[in-house]
Amino acid sequence: MNISMIRYILGKVALVIGVIMLIPCICAMCYQEKEGITYVIVASSLMLAGFLIALVKPANTTIYLKEGLVSTSMSWILMSICGALPMFLTGEIPGFIDALFESASGFTTTGASVVNNVEGLSHTTLMWRSTTHLIGGMGVLVFLLALLPTKGGSQVNLMKAESPGPVVGKLVPKLRQTAKILYFIYLGLTALEAIFLLLGGYSLFEAVNTAFATAGTGGFGIRNDSLASYSLYGKWVVAIFMILFGVNFNFYYFLIMRQFRKSFEMGEVRTYLLIILASTAVIAVNICHMYSSLGMTITDSFFQVASIITTTGFSTTNFDCWPTLSRLILLGLMFCGACAGSTGGGIKVSRLMIGSKTLGKQFSLLLHPKNIKKIQSDGKAIDHDTVRSVNTFFVAFMTVYILSVLAVAIEGRDIVTTISSVAATINNIGPGLSEVGPAFNFSGFTILSKLVFIFDMLAGRLELFPILILFHPMLYRNIAASAKTDYIDPIKSR
Repeated sequence: MNISMIRYILGKVALVIGVIMLIPCICAMCYQEKEGITYVIVASSLMLAGFLIALVKPANTTIYLKEGLVSTSMSWILMSICGALPMFLTGEIPGFIDALFESASGFTTTGASVVNNVEGLSHTTLMWRSTTHLIGGMGVLVFLLALLPTKGGSQVNLMKAESPGPVVGKLVPKLRQTAKILYFIYLGLTALEAIFLLLGGYSLFEAVNTAFATAGTGGFGIRNDSLASYSLYGKWVVAIFMILFGVNFNFYYFLIMRQFRKSFEMGEVRTYLLIILASTAVIAVNICHMYSSLGMTITDSFFQVASIITTTGFSTTNFDCWPTLSRLILLGLMFCGACAGSTGGGIKVSRLMIGSKTLGKQFSLLLHPKNIKKIQSDGKAIDHDTVRSVNTFFVAFMTVYILSVLAVAIEGRDIVTTISSVAATINNIGPGLSEVGPAFNFSGFTILSKLVFIFDMLAGRLELFPILILFHPMLYRNIAASAKTDYIDPIKSR
């Protein structure tokens, strides 16, 4: 275990978070808010601590998969703690666990909140909440890979541990270039949405915060009603961009490189769009009796489908009041999620496609035992390791989900609240149903349940294994052995 490299990465993460925290500091200067002083102090402390921790670069910079998993999980835990500090120290979120919940929700792009009066928060804190979405959407380690010079190919293990989806690879031969391309697409779409919102008459503050929250498919709003009071134009702009951010970013890369055939051969993107259209149509028919106009029926149906499948969590209406069929469809979309390689959460469309094809192959083998044909995706055979990883993910996901539901059930809340609250956090969505619906939040839960939700948000964003590995006894035996080796080596060298 390369402990020195893990320490180095954590130092860089603290440094980056400190630098990024200057964004709300600038906002505080613009609005002359005293909360900015706290943010400056925390940002400065993080930058100094990060600089000192990462001052000495390890002699061995190799990152194997286990180091990638541990570095990623520890980085996200560190980010959540660092992000909670200014919100807690300013007193805007009094309890530290509540501040940690809000911070973890922001970085994991969940959008679940414990704040009862969002409009009562300072512009500084509102900007910080949205900024955590922007950084968490693509991932801080991908951000580091884009900025820092890297050697060798082992850094792909960091990207594998942090990036969502069953398969992660390089778009171009150099990983640093891949990270730059991803962030170029990501920030380009973010800026484009902000421009469209500005053209719609929204203030710079509203446009930037909404674009940040949409880009990360996070869903932290700056109004108590989320986006319900936005204009029809604003709702459609956000809905369209939510869908765009839920698309596999390889699709955009192929478009930029004019490889149009590869773009439109991506079956996952076609399936993703088909699910959105089908779900919108069914829900629109199901709720049309509740609306006076067809336009608003389609708008709310399309918006909520886009919001839930991309795991953004914005809302334009209290969909918990919709008929049972519509709510069940939205619950299903919570688990479905967006495309692999996007900023969306959930199980991912690609995994569902591979799972369904694996099931079809199993039926085929029952009828034709000698059939050796492999399942395919986009005209390419899917290797056994990918199928095995998908099956393992399903088992791990359901295990964590069921255990979390049982832990939250100790509170004794109704079954819809219990089931949907865990679904909303582990799938990084935000609002659920019943007591955690769009008209409510998570403030009423006990500390135990909030800790379960924090774990679920982190596990869901990192696709389980980087967090679960922290509970494996063998990891600590490796760390102890590495520490012992690091201690003995200098003596031997004498």
